[in-house]
Amino acid sequence: MSVQPITKADGDARSGGYPKVRRVRFRYGQPTPMKRHYVEGDIVMSHLTSLLSAVFPPGEESFIRSVRRFANRIADPELKKRVAGFIGQESVHGQEHRRLNDTLAAMGYPMVRAFTFDHDSRRQRVLVRFEDRVPAYIHLAFTAAAEHYTATLAARVLGDEMQAIPGDPEVWNLLNWHAIEELEHKSVAFDVYRAVDGPEWIRIAVMAVMYTSTIPVVSAGVMASMATDPTAWRPFKALRQTWGVFRGPLVKGLLGELRPYMRPGFHPDDIDTTALLDRWRQELFGDDGALVGYLK
Repeated sequence: MSVQPITKADGDARSGGYPKVRRVRFRYGQPTPMKRHYVEGDIVMSHLTSLLSAVFPPGEESFIRSVRRFANRIADPELKKRVAGFIGQESVHGQEHRRLNDTLAAMGYPMVRAFTFDHDSRRQRVLVRFEDRVPAYIHLAFTAAAEHYTATLAARVLGDEMQAIPGDPEVWNLLNWHAIEELEHKSVAFDVYRAVDGPEWIRIAVMAVMYTSTIPVVSAGVMASMATDPTAWRPFKALRQTWGVFRGPLVKGLLGELRPYMRPGFHPDDIDTTALLDRWRQELFGDDGALVGYLK
């Protein structure tokens, strides 16, 4: 595999410059307590959002470890700076989602605790041991593929159709901040994989496995979460809302958008999100941005 050097100009053009680490603090349930089904009273979407929030902290910490496994092989100083930004952003994401997850667990989402485990817990040690046994290229390829998933979902979250869905305003603040930062660092893990000569066939094969398994696995997780929520035991309503999720702006057509990743020679920045990023950076962190007051 021929590796092309990544220059500062390349990084700026494709990824909007170095990922910026914004240390934020959200105020969940203040001043108004969060509703049990906080996404438009939608049982299924509330449990889906909670499940995704639950897996973010351990997932993002795993992504950081996968990149650090190759830290001594990254020679390009520009890529090193982008990696530092990626690690900083992912670390803050995990911290804020842990805080939301604590709120959700107290509200009656016990499945959140199953995924958001403490750093010194047995499950954490098992996860790290498993990662150590997985070939480093596969671990990094998984991260690159997962980052493409999150960037694709992020662009959808920031779209007008998703923004029109009523929900808890503080959860929306968290999701919008998380989404723009996912777009800012969407190609970092991929570029690390390429820079260390990660085999193209492994990259594609890992995504193929994720592509076929993610929706069934996530669907099973949402159903398990709903099974622990007595207020969700409304089968006709749940079926109608499930259909709404699959036909809605978050999921409909998602697999088609993900498919190009499995094309040889694909790069995440082939999908131009510059205009979307510029708009949301200004809306959230411009001079009068909605989240300026949240910065620590």
